[in-house]
Amino acid sequence: MDHRDHVNLLRGGVQTPSGLWADFGSGAGAFTLSLAELLGDGAQIISIDKDAGALRAQERAVRSRFPHARVEYRVADFSAPLDLPPLDGIVMANALHYQRDKQPLVRSLKGYLQPDGRFVLVEYNVDQGNPWVPYPLSFATWQQLAARCGFAHTQWLAGVPSRFLKEIYSAVSWGCSATT
Repeated sequence: MDHRDHVNLLRGGVQTPSGLWADFGSGAGAFTLSLAELLGDGAQIISIDKDAGALRAQERAVRSRFPHARVEYRVADFSAPLDLPPLDGIVMANALHYQRDKQPLVRSLKGYLQPDGRFVLVEYNVDQGNPWVPYPLSFATWQQLAARCGFAHTQWLAGVPSRFLKEIYSAVSWGCSATT
């Protein structure tokens, strides 16, 4: 996958330029770069990852390609409580599949969102993993999990074939269900 693929996976979930978004488990920043392109200069992005070296490399890449982007880099474990302002959106790309018990984490992350905020997930479209991707979740499984965590709507955005595990998809979840 290249930058264009990353942008296309997020495009339908990032409806308006600007706002405050966070990229949880951002790694080297492929999707942070995509957010910077889609959101434009008026937005702010908080990029969160445990790997300080990856965040430093990401910062160099963002400054090179999007010098006016406002990105804050935080070395942190996204599964632990974080001090964040209310977010307009969350991107979690290829990070949720490292969590065996996903529901408590997704509920916690949803708590960072403003009431009309969006959660954009990028994940492998299978329910059985391997040593490198231990706990992926298909789109159907994400729909069910998102509903259990209080999202009212979940929509498929895009898919890209993967030579590793069938395909990578993106989906957006938003709104509060009656159970929250």
